[in-house]
Amino acid sequence: MYAIVEDGSRQYRAEVGAKIVIDHREIDLGQKLELGKVLLLQTGSDTLIGRPLVEGARVVTEVVDFPKTKTMTQKFRRRKNYRRLKGHTQPYVRVKVTHILKAGESVPA
Repeated sequence: MYAIVEDGSRQYRAEVGAKIVIDHREIDLGQKLELGKVLLLQTGSDTLIGRPLVEGARVVTEVVDFPKTKTMTQKFRRRKNYRRLKGHTQPYVRVKVTHILKAGESVPA
């Protein structure tokens, strides 16, 4: 069972137990996060394709980590004594998929 989920301008394949890295948002570690823009839902032999979204389907995740990616940009002109070094740290949120729910289903206790 998997789902294709859209978050921001990116699409992710979400399977139960898998970890995905999404854009940063203000949320605490261990909190639940629902991703409601489900584009496709595959359950065994049944496939639901949204036009553009699958109505009522959602993916429930739990926040696991806050990784950061450091990017370095360097400009250099030879023989001109021109060097520029610029860095940027992009924050992300790593979430673990706990449940993939169809329309009308609720999170099991």
